[in-house]
Amino acid sequence: MYSFEQLKIFVTVCECGSFSAAARKLKRAQSGVSQSVANLELAINQDLFTRDKNIPKLTATGHALLPIAKSILSQQQYFDQKVESLDKSIENELFIAIDECLVTDELLAILTQLAEQFPITNFDLTISATFDVEEAVRSNKAHVGIIFADGELREDMDFFTLGQMRFLTVASPEHALANLTRVRDSDLKAHRQIVHRSASQKELWFSYGISSNFWYANTHQMLAKLACQGIGWAVIPELIATPLVEQGKLLALPVTHEKDGWLTTAGCLVSRSHSSGPVLESFIAALQATKLAVTR
Repeated sequence: MYSFEQLKIFVTVCECGSFSAAARKLKRAQSGVSQSVANLELAINQDLFTRDKNIPKLTATGHALLPIAKSILSQQQYFDQKVESLDKSIENELFIAIDECLVTDELLAILTQLAEQFPITNFDLTISATFDVEEAVRSNKAHVGIIFADGELREDMDFFTLGQMRFLTVASPEHALANLTRVRDSDLKAHRQIVHRSASQKELWFSYGISSNFWYANTHQMLAKLACQGIGWAVIPELIATPLVEQGKLLALPVTHEKDGWLTTAGCLVSRSHSSGPVLESFIAALQATKLAVTR
């Protein structure tokens, strides 16, 4: 019968690319790592690796079993953390990373409620771009991250949706694009674009740069301010754009391929590296019961 430990070593070898690298990561002897994989192969009566030239390469069986092994280990980790949380007192700290556009009134209301419910817990809030939020959760700097979702599943963290937010393509009323009754891709490409880019220099999948002339900023508020100055056009959340449009500082462009703007999903990432306690569970429950990302 195989063990969780054997599955862990199998997955680590796959991630590290060799038995020696896996041994260093696990702080074990290479011979012990190799023997553990061999014992796993004996237990399931299948070859997981070919070993030509001492370089382990996954067999077809290994490729088929790797995602299952990862899933089993993830469930084991979740089970262990759940057992720990059942006997754990209220958390001392909760670290939350949030995309700057998703700090909504609904979210602030949830935080206010938690402040009253858990007065001894310190909340540490980090506001940044979606990609930086995700990295904070992945690197265990945040328990929870609130982001714009790209539809990809993450194996190393849990995810649930919160709603949708609309993005609009905008420019100053004095901008040349404002004179067009229909704005095509070719029109947008001909003018400077102000692009949202994270600190890690990643661009959102629905508002990446398409022009040949760019300015960059890591907050949508700054994109809006630059667009108001006529510096270029930008794609920003409707919630930021609408007040500026009403004030006559921005114009929502009639883009032919995005007649009503771009709807994107907002969601919540939850780290699997932290034990779940009553504060975190209450926060997640409140998020799931509230529609955070709203459209006008």
